[in-house]
Amino acid sequence: MTFGRYDYATFNSFFAYAAGSMVIPVGLVSLARDLGFSLESGGMTAGGALQLGRTISMVAAMLLCGFAAGRWGKRRMFGGAVALMGVGIALCAAAPVYVILLLALMVAGIGEGVIEGLGTPFVQDLHPVEPGRYINFSHSFWSIGVLVTVLFSGGLMSLGISWRFLLAGVAALSSLAAAGLLLPESPAHRYPEHPAPIHWKTIRGHAAEICRAGRFWVFFAAMAFAGGGEFCLTFWCASYIRLNFVDSAWAGGFGTACFAGGMVLGRTGWGYLIRQHQLKPLIVWSAMAGVAVTLFIPWAARLPSLFALLFLSGVATAPFWPSIQSYSADRLPGVDTTMLFILLSCAGVPGCGVFAWLMGYIGNHSGSLRTAFYLVPACYLAVGGLVGCNGTGSTSNQAAGR
Repeated sequence: MTFGRYDYATFNSFFAYAAGSMVIPVGLVSLARDLGFSLESGGMTAGGALQLGRTISMVAAMLLCGFAAGRWGKRRMFGGAVALMGVGIALCAAAPVYVILLLALMVAGIGEGVIEGLGTPFVQDLHPVEPGRYINFSHSFWSIGVLVTVLFSGGLMSLGISWRFLLAGVAALSSLAAAGLLLPESPAHRYPEHPAPIHWKTIRGHAAEICRAGRFWVFFAAMAFAGGGEFCLTFWCASYIRLNFVDSAWAGGFGTACFAGGMVLGRTGWGYLIRQHQLKPLIVWSAMAGVAVTLFIPWAARLPSLFALLFLSGVATAPFWPSIQSYSADRLPGVDTTMLFILLSCAGVPGCGVFAWLMGYIGNHSGSLRTAFYLVPACYLAVGGLVGCNGTGSTSNQAAGR
């Protein structure tokens, strides 16, 4: 595997994206107390609504980013999105009340939606041969960002550092990532943009062609469940630990770090080892393993056993998002893969937001997040069933896969 300037800029962007997404979940208990919607007093639905609001703006941005990239190029749009994300996170750091925080998260969500929509095709254009390896590897920096952020932020919050200062630091990190994408290019190492702007009617035609394929909707549903299962664990496990085991930001962050550490191991490992024709069995067997492991999470009575289960859950979850997209490109040969990846992300991101909100809603009405955690194995079972029943994988579109 060989990497260049834009690979490293992508790694930094995914890291910053993950950091901005994780400071709030890790500090959600403290943040909720500061802004007046205490989770202990029925505020779990409001906590989940933060991610749902962010999701709405992300999806809107994803639906439009393909047209914008066709007009102005992927590099400019990707870099501008990272910068906008940083602005939104900076506004979050200064938010005095819940409503302002929600609106600031929606601003950040616009940038994050473009990152989510264009990140995969951005890497795909850099590495048209065996793209599944490079995309799994680049997406591992989301998990690395989660791992580093939850440990670092959880430790600092335990020492009394406000979540506001941590969000300000993430905003600065986003600015550095944006600079790596937007600074002037070397004439000898330009990003491989399309040679001419693409008319919006052409892009709309690509989207219509994909939506007419029945098989696309199978992968669309699989992405929604994959995003839901992954983000239920990412968003809620820190609060679950603080509310049910020990009220420590560091302990909550460490639990999320265990999950993220499993994700890092899984994505980097499969990025090096997996071949394109092995993506389907990887997804199906990972889903079944995830079901087996996550069923035991609500039954864990001690923190060490919970941490071990979270780590194994991360290993099982790791290949879902990048591998489903790459496998779908193999199963839908001839379609425009940039638009395919954007449309699939339009399922995965709402899955994150809707299931995170639903988990908080169930937690409120059942009186505990413990019952709500059964959403996770249900999501993984759906992923395994949808992908497993999709027939034999084709490699006719390997060069365009994620």
